[in-house]
Amino acid sequence: MDIKQKASLFAILSALLLASSKFGVGLVSGSMAVLSSGLDSLLDVFMSAMNLFAIRKASKPADYNHQYGHGKVEDIAGAFQSLVILGSGSFIIIRAVHVFLEKQPISYSALDFLVIVLSLVFSVAISLVLSRIGKRTDSNALKADALHYTSDLYSNTGVLIAILLTYMTGRTIFDLVFAVIVGLIIMFSAVKIFRNSVAGIMDSSIPDDLIGQIDDIINTMPYPTVGYHKLRTRYAGNRKYIDFHLLACRRLRIDEAHDIATDIEKRIKEKVAPRRYHCPR
Repeated sequence: MDIKQKASLFAILSALLLASSKFGVGLVSGSMAVLSSGLDSLLDVFMSAMNLFAIRKASKPADYNHQYGHGKVEDIAGAFQSLVILGSGSFIIIRAVHVFLEKQPISYSALDFLVIVLSLVFSVAISLVLSRIGKRTDSNALKADALHYTSDLYSNTGVLIAILLTYMTGRTIFDLVFAVIVGLIIMFSAVKIFRNSVAGIMDSSIPDDLIGQIDDIINTMPYPTVGYHKLRTRYAGNRKYIDFHLLACRRLRIDEAHDIATDIEKRIKEKVAPRRYHCPR
């Protein structure tokens, strides 16, 4: 099990613990804010589990039917998750409004407060771990997961405020307001994840600043390298593919031209993004 899979498994177990705690406490108190946060944590479990599957699938080497590897599995998983999360955010809002209109009783306890504080601590830890490893491995799946856990920080903070205000004033309107806020945060996160995943599926180019660094590397090479054209880049999961036509002196032997291309490939891997780029010649 590599570091990406370990990070995803850590997120699954942590989110499962949080979801169980929130649902148990929320059912006792009747708070839709706590229950919606519990549903958010349950979605975290689902999302992290799908990421673990996608990461394992994407790590498989290229085969006859998938000659560029399986990297897009991460992007497809992210797109699917975002749609499920979007629907769940909508459900939270609709359910919160229904509970408020029906005037269902809410009875907070110290346990509600404690479980949300614990959730905040866990969300910070999970988000930091996933974000750090996601950046190190350039994994879209882990980046999407980290983004969702980051949104949990805001939603859990909102729930915490709702508990305090409802307990102090006795008015359930605060529970409704912050349950709706949680739902909107979830939906907003889903849209961002969906856009990032679609970018990978549609073979979007790598960022302009990285393309600029590639341009600098090639154009600063000494004679007999004279430039390049037809540069193309694209995403595939956590892999970035780069190809271009290298221009060199026509008097070069084939082995000399090959050595120059190998040198440029090495420079791109070392200077632009170590261990993240595959540069087919």
